[in-house]
Amino acid sequence: MSTHEKSPTKQQRFALGIEYDGLAYSGWQKQKSPQQETVQQYVETALSKIADRAIVVSCAGRTDAGVHATCQVVHFESEIDRGDKAWTEGTNSLLPKSIRVLWSRKVGEDFHARFSALSRRYMYLIYRRDTESAMLNGRVTYVRRELDDQAMHAAAQSLLGEQDFTSFRAAGCQSKTAMRNVMHTKIYRQGGILIFDIKANAFLQHMVRNIVGSLLEVGRGAQDPSWISHLLSSKDRTLAAPTAPPDGLYLVGVAYPESAQLPTELALPGLLLAV
Repeated sequence: MSTHEKSPTKQQRFALGIEYDGLAYSGWQKQKSPQQETVQQYVETALSKIADRAIVVSCAGRTDAGVHATCQVVHFESEIDRGDKAWTEGTNSLLPKSIRVLWSRKVGEDFHARFSALSRRYMYLIYRRDTESAMLNGRVTYVRRELDDQAMHAAAQSLLGEQDFTSFRAAGCQSKTAMRNVMHTKIYRQGGILIFDIKANAFLQHMVRNIVGSLLEVGRGAQDPSWISHLLSSKDRTLAAPTAPPDGLYLVGVAYPESAQLPTELALPGLLLAV
């Protein structure tokens, strides 16, 4: 190398926590068609302007069209560290109001938003009222009939542990295995909202929404709580209920090893739970 040549600048890796209202987007993942606006598309465009070069981000978990997040985690590489203020406030100034960067951290080169994650946590919000809510449209799933939340909670306990979730995976799911480890599952009421809270090492495509679809059948009294266990053992998606809408689904937390020193999860917006 001659004295006039510059050594390649070492890439630095950064992680961001991102909150978004998924109502207006065709999911997280960037699509081939520019007409399909996605969260990733907007985040990468904004970060590229801050970094003054093309930025590509990797996320902890891809969310479907209409699904929300209070704490999605992404990582990206940049030769220059613009600083936390630029990565957060600067990026937010270039994003739609429905997407916000909450925090930024410099991380080690071995950190990966997806592969370093220990678990993901989702919440699904169900709102029962005689009339649909104009204010919560697209942010909760509306039901007209009363639901037996105790029966739903009992049924959901069948999901715990490492099991084959073939009965709750989308037909187009590309995961090599349907085995997933559910660490926590709970159904409870807060205000006028019924919440399904589930945490697992990872999730299959449409897994949470497919589970909720079947739990709603239990809540309505159409199926016994033991039906969920039967569905799991059958490993047959056609026996389970239809997929629940995306409206009420939120990615609320991603956990990483303590060495990463990242915030792990955020609560749902209080406005939703004050109903």
